[in-house]
Amino acid sequence: MKKRLVLLFATLLTLSLVVAGCGGKQEETPKQEAASESKATVLKVGATPVPHGDILKVVKPVLEKEGIQLDIVEFNDYVQPNLALNDKQLDANYFQHLPYLEQFNQDKGLELTYTAKIHFEPMGLYSKKVQAVADFKEGDKIGIPNDPTNGGRALVVLEKAGLLKLKEGVGIKATVRDIVEKKVEVVELEAAQLPRSIEDLAGAVINGNFATQANFTPTDALVAEDAQSEAADTYGNILAVRKGDENREEIKKLTEALQTPEVKKFIEDTYKGAVVPLF
Repeated sequence: MKKRLVLLFATLLTLSLVVAGCGGKQEETPKQEAASESKATVLKVGATPVPHGDILKVVKPVLEKEGIQLDIVEFNDYVQPNLALNDKQLDANYFQHLPYLEQFNQDKGLELTYTAKIHFEPMGLYSKKVQAVADFKEGDKIGIPNDPTNGGRALVVLEKAGLLKLKEGVGIKATVRDIVEKKVEVVELEAAQLPRSIEDLAGAVINGNFATQANFTPTDALVAEDAQSEAADTYGNILAVRKGDENREEIKKLTEALQTPEVKKFIEDTYKGAVVPLF
């Protein structure tokens, strides 16, 4: 009898170990899945919050299905995103137009490039003190961006408004030294500061992304760039990358995702002319 009890106990112990072993394998399955998920390619992209960051959020779930985890890093200036990209802290950035990138490369000795032009943001002259261009008085102060490419672009907008005259032929390369006649005083400020400084100015020529972020609409502009003009192609906002990274598979997939009908509809429905898709 005692031998039978010992044999029964041994059998039960063996069965319990087998069951425990099977249970251990089942518990490892979620860990294996987590390990698999951790192998997803992480793509860090720098962007200004509006509209670039918002547009990137639209493509984030699309890229997840492709095994790419999109990490959006937001900036509120025009310098750090390119420096971070060059230093390999980012894989790409999306905030600038090509003339700005080319000038930045020249000034800093960098070799950043781009994969595609995604959208255009018309630059406009805004004011909280006058209702029409004709209402500006002699000597009124108007702010413009202090970076070379956007500053020249803003001066062209002011010339279009009839508030100043530039040397013949300088175009978007104009600086304040190229003003030959003027009704207003031009004040150079960092582009991101212009919406916040407009209360202290008679007006300001503001980049489209910062105007949108400050809740200005295209109809608020006293004068603006034409979305169908040469400016739209010249100042199309680009997806910038390091030279040599253009053909990385995840970069190509990001570029494709940013040029889908879904993104185009999002831009048109959300920004209503303040941002114009270029695809």
